[in-house]
Amino acid sequence: MRAQHQVVIIPNTISHEDTLKLLYVTDLHGDADKYEAALETALDERVDVVINGGDLLPKGSGRAAQESFLRNYIDPHLSKYDHAGVHYLACLGNDDLRIYDEVFDEVCGRHPCAENLAQRRWEHEDIEFIGMNWVVDYPFRLKDRCRMDHEKYEFQEQFGTGLMSDRNGFLEIEDWFSYARTLPTIEDELDQLVRPTDMDRAVYVIHMPPVDLGLDECGDGRQVGSESVYVFVEREQPLMTLHGHIHESPDVTSQWCSPIGDTVCVQPGQSEEGGPLSLVIVDLNEESRTFERRIVGD
Repeated sequence: MRAQHQVVIIPNTISHEDTLKLLYVTDLHGDADKYEAALETALDERVDVVINGGDLLPKGSGRAAQESFLRNYIDPHLSKYDHAGVHYLACLGNDDLRIYDEVFDEVCGRHPCAENLAQRRWEHEDIEFIGMNWVVDYPFRLKDRCRMDHEKYEFQEQFGTGLMSDRNGFLEIEDWFSYARTLPTIEDELDQLVRPTDMDRAVYVIHMPPVDLGLDECGDGRQVGSESVYVFVEREQPLMTLHGHIHESPDVTSQWCSPIGDTVCVQPGQSEEGGPLSLVIVDLNEESRTFERRIVGD
């Protein structure tokens, strides 16, 4: 494999007894080659924790394919992390059907290495990880994890009626705008997350990127990031935040690592299926935080 490297080094604001090394990847959408490349990199780099930020499952290939991938690929794949003694944290994303949340819990529960981080907290080596997989509403029909950004959010023009996954198919929501107004906003969901013991040592894994950092730009130039995520990070100032969702943004803006105050926000991006793997390796030590984006491919 070949890899392209981009490195950002930031002086540390906290001390650690030991070096902690993380590998962050997101938006793999059922691409087994990328899963295997991430595992190979994690083993080569001797990372302590691999974090998968969302959209784990095949997209647009049918309901049965998503459950099959969870049971027949993710489950045995996690056994390799068990064997290596590497922790694996993950959230399902907006393209992963909510009807399989319990299946993902079940799969993670079979592996001592694995944690479903969505709306949950997990601690390792004095660093606290908290996940959130709600996203700001978009034009596409699948609304399983969609929310208004805040009470004053203006909806985009839609491509059709809203759909939410159901065990018997999909529920059609004729008036999605009215229904969405009955749900918590992204601002609400962030405020309802479990609080870390120490915000200075907290890593938030939030699938939706913040606005105004160059981490949220679509190929057509639209900036679709969350104002609420930005405000939350600006106010709370965790150690770092990890994002995804807008695959092409780092290639469009050349931004994959941006600060909000002392918080570092990371969005590695991702190529389409069959393309090279994008990931970020984070090395925390006493002197600095090193962020290294790699594009790994054949």
